[in-house]
Amino acid sequence: MATTIGDYLDTLTVNGELYKKLSDNTIECYACGHRCKIREGRRGICQVRFNEGGELRVPWGYVAALQSDPIEKKPFFHVNPGTNALTFGMLGCDFHCGYCQNWLTSQAMRDPSSDESINYIRKMTPQEMVRLAHRTYASTVVSSYNEPLITSEWAVGIFKEAKAAGLMCAYVSNGNNTPEVMEYIRPYISAYKVDLKCMQDKNYRKLGGVLQHTLDGIKRAYEMGLWVEIVTLTIPGFNDSNEELWDAARFIAGLSRDIPWHVTAFHKDYKMTDPDNTDAKTLLRAAEIGHEAGLRFVYAGNLPGQVGEYEDTFCPHCNYRLVGRSGYIIHEYHITAEGTCPKCSTKIPGLWPNDPSKVVLNGLGIPLPVY
Repeated sequence: MATTIGDYLDTLTVNGELYKKLSDNTIECYACGHRCKIREGRRGICQVRFNEGGELRVPWGYVAALQSDPIEKKPFFHVNPGTNALTFGMLGCDFHCGYCQNWLTSQAMRDPSSDESINYIRKMTPQEMVRLAHRTYASTVVSSYNEPLITSEWAVGIFKEAKAAGLMCAYVSNGNNTPEVMEYIRPYISAYKVDLKCMQDKNYRKLGGVLQHTLDGIKRAYEMGLWVEIVTLTIPGFNDSNEELWDAARFIAGLSRDIPWHVTAFHKDYKMTDPDNTDAKTLLRAAEIGHEAGLRFVYAGNLPGQVGEYEDTFCPHCNYRLVGRSGYIIHEYHITAEGTCPKCSTKIPGLWPNDPSKVVLNGLGIPLPVY
């Protein structure tokens, strides 16, 4: 009988696919950029992938978080607007961000305060996930909440069923990926949102990551043809200097000026309670830097009604308002079935619905109950 959260999670595993065998029963896991070399009987940095008898065991067959969210909450602003995204997460993470709002699940087996997350575990099958997606009128199935890269085998198991049922699939990730894991998930996902947390490597390392790994991960996702949107949670005193915001904006624009950049407001959470909550003035400053750097689609989030036009999508050629939003609610939608501006016919980058008349306007803008 399982006596700890680790014992129980170890029963909810299967043999993994994202690894290679080394000598002496050691294995190298390449689900994330850490590329952990795991000796027999030991765990990777994420704590949920482990070496048993020279084989990698990985999470399978459960969810610890499950909601049908407005897709704008991910946030994806250029993917199926006005629809729901059935979003699931498991336990564990390859980072340890001190401000994580999902720390109860992401820091399982790392922070004893998160042990109560064992009570969130619900056994699940890929087929049941598809049924729940249809039940909540979701257009998309998204792996999120904890870091999806470290549970990619389970995500692909779900996504295979979801794609066969006509659903789109996506990741909400920290971007700490590898070529191997991206090749593994690429046949099943259409969109990839990345948290670009800062532009200083010393601060990235405080969160458990490496800046270059994330920059490479963003570039990799974009070059593989995935629809990429980037979020920077703007934290006073941590990453909100003009210099750092310019560095982020220039990096994104150097890949493509069409990649949406969301600058979002920080609120005190978990272990990071010293910085002030981000105000609208800071978000507007960040968004203006994005525009000055040449980005065509810059959004300011988490402060609905306080950031003016930075909640909306405009045509980059004629400046016609194409999508009007407030928070997670779509108030107006004018992009054509061909994905163009109705005024000047400019192609608007994104994954837009084929039938604009079916875009839900003035919806609830809140998660739907799943069970």
